[in-house]
Amino acid sequence: MLRGIAGVCVLAIAPVLACAEGTLAFEVASVKPAAPQPPGRLQISMGGDPGRINYTSVSLKNLIERAYSVKSYQVTGPDWMDSERFDVTAKLPDGAKQSDVPQMLQALLAERFKLTIHREQKSMPVYAIVVGKSGVKMPKVEGDALPGPGPGAFRMQMGAKGRQLSGKVTIDNLAGVLSRMLDRPVIDATQLKDTYDMNLEWMPDEREGGMRMLAGMPAGDHPPASEGSESSTAPSLFAAVQEQLGLKLETRKGGVAVVVVDSVEKSPTQN
Repeated sequence: MLRGIAGVCVLAIAPVLACAEGTLAFEVASVKPAAPQPPGRLQISMGGDPGRINYTSVSLKNLIERAYSVKSYQVTGPDWMDSERFDVTAKLPDGAKQSDVPQMLQALLAERFKLTIHREQKSMPVYAIVVGKSGVKMPKVEGDALPGPGPGAFRMQMGAKGRQLSGKVTIDNLAGVLSRMLDRPVIDATQLKDTYDMNLEWMPDEREGGMRMLAGMPAGDHPPASEGSESSTAPSLFAAVQEQLGLKLETRKGGVAVVVVDSVEKSPTQN
């Protein structure tokens, strides 16, 4: 059952919930642990209709990204923020817009997870996604294929023959997913805004230490390839991105604004 955010805001006659500091908050919200997903598969969704949000199997890091309008590589904090998964549903107060959701999420995270953060600038190596010589090879998706703000839903499969990632994505969405999988941040340098139908198959290598964040696997713990299997000919992720998607990952270095988690509780307070 959804309940209000006690101790943060009070309902006034005005069409939104207003905190003493002028912060917006959800009218009602529920945060609870997500049901376990099958081994080797992870599907998340961050959607909802105009008056609600409905997030399934999202990590705390996903929520921080949305709340503070940053990418995965811009959030620094405990490793469990990537592995623990939650379902979040909330109702926006009358008069509020989807553009108000980040501010409401900030209030929700502070209340339920006791989250405190600060911002700083860091110089770090990055991978930049650029368009390959032959152009983008993914088919475009007509219309708005992503349900609401934030990333689309991705399907991940892992096995002896390699890994497969599929879903309807923008290049910016793809950069966020690759940032969780690789050993450094991935940025979108294409300036492309279209949505594409992506299907990517590859064999992991040592550069995918971040994959444990998606699959709950220790770095370097890849599914074993059986002798003589087709996996021996599967491309690396870098080669697959170029051959199958028509994109390229270039090594660069740049200043990155990051959100540093100062304190946070692993279990949210009761709804």
